[in-house]
Amino acid sequence: MMNKQFNIILVVLMVMCSKIELTAQQNPTPSPKQSKSVLILNGIAHIGNGEKIENSAIGFKDGKLTLVADARVIRIDMSAYDTIIYADGSHIYPGFIATNSTLGLLELDLVRQTNDESETGTFKPSIRSAISYNTDSEIIPTVRSNGVLMGQITPRGGVISGTSSVMQFDAWNWEDALIREDDGVHLNWPGVYHRHYDKGKISIEKVKTYDQQLREIQSFFRDAKAYCSAGKQTLIDLRFAALCDLLSGKKILYVHASDAKAMTEAINFKVEFSIPKMVIIGGYDAYLIADQLVSHSIPIMLERIHSLPRFNEDDVDLPYKLPKLLYDAGIKFCIQNEGDMERMGARNLPFHAGTAVAYGLPYEEAVRALTLAPAQILGIDETCGSLESGKDATLFISSGDALDMKSNAVTAAFIQGRLIDLSSKQTELYHKYKKKYDEQKK
Repeated sequence: MMNKQFNIILVVLMVMCSKIELTAQQNPTPSPKQSKSVLILNGIAHIGNGEKIENSAIGFKDGKLTLVADARVIRIDMSAYDTIIYADGSHIYPGFIATNSTLGLLELDLVRQTNDESETGTFKPSIRSAISYNTDSEIIPTVRSNGVLMGQITPRGGVISGTSSVMQFDAWNWEDALIREDDGVHLNWPGVYHRHYDKGKISIEKVKTYDQQLREIQSFFRDAKAYCSAGKQTLIDLRFAALCDLLSGKKILYVHASDAKAMTEAINFKVEFSIPKMVIIGGYDAYLIADQLVSHSIPIMLERIHSLPRFNEDDVDLPYKLPKLLYDAGIKFCIQNEGDMERMGARNLPFHAGTAVAYGLPYEEAVRALTLAPAQILGIDETCGSLESGKDATLFISSGDALDMKSNAVTAAFIQGRLIDLSSKQTELYHKYKKKYDEQKK
């Protein structure tokens, strides 16, 4: 009996190992460093800074852009390039950036072993998402196919979730993927109000524990400020040490808050503790306190646009209109996708921007909200976010409008000059079953 059980276990293990090996083979191999110069001609280039070139010439070498110009007004030495791509009528964009994302931190919600998006504890600024980032995630190739080529990988949970890092999506390991390591610390602001239901009536009441939660956050930051001001320590407290660069302005404080009161309280907190850099993630009510946000230079990573209004009395289209409202108010913002199924939904990030265009946001500003705006917010705009000479050659070509679900069709993508493989498990399944049904038609 024991031998029989052992054989069954052995067979199960062999099947599991074969599945793991098959899964590993499904992800595209990272591309080698760019060795040949490339010139892309006659495409419609969306620069990312609000400008567009109808007939462009874009050249890059050794992973860096060397030429971004109007092909109709310059003389080009074609012999200087090893590869020439004619993109007549196609659109060229900087790589889209998925901010506030858990890509690579969680693979299957129901398999605990694949969940690395959070750690136990309440105040965890020393937790670093970078070292948990899984470059072999099967989800990452699916988002690249829609032009999402970089992301801010962000931990979740607790009051202070930890520290995020910015990654590019074509790498062997997390060290190779890094664009900016430990860009900022994430603070989940406590809810100020909640809906109270009593005998069929709904009232908005202040959360009873809010003041206590706020005092705990303030106390933690006071202790951290004292620790960082004391200079070299005999005993190192990793939690407080992780906040020293934030208090000095080298890191960003990302505050997750959506209602006007919470954001106002966060702004007061910024002033009280002299925090140089703050970004608000969520920002549903940001347009209501635009003057405060602008005067304190606080950008918004806007919550998911494809969602329902938060309150019954809100305009049913309000989530779609928020980007235009922020743009009109002069608030710097980018678009992100936090929420249910956010990792696989990251591939739809361009279409959130497309919806914003349909509700009044100028097209090139929608492109900026996925490219240069997040790069500026994350502090990587010197090398990423727009098609400008000297920056990384991270870009893609789409035969149609990349913000339109019907016409988006990425035909080529480059990360730091490397032509990447756009295949994924989904494309393999598509070709597999297409072949099957095509044979049945014969």
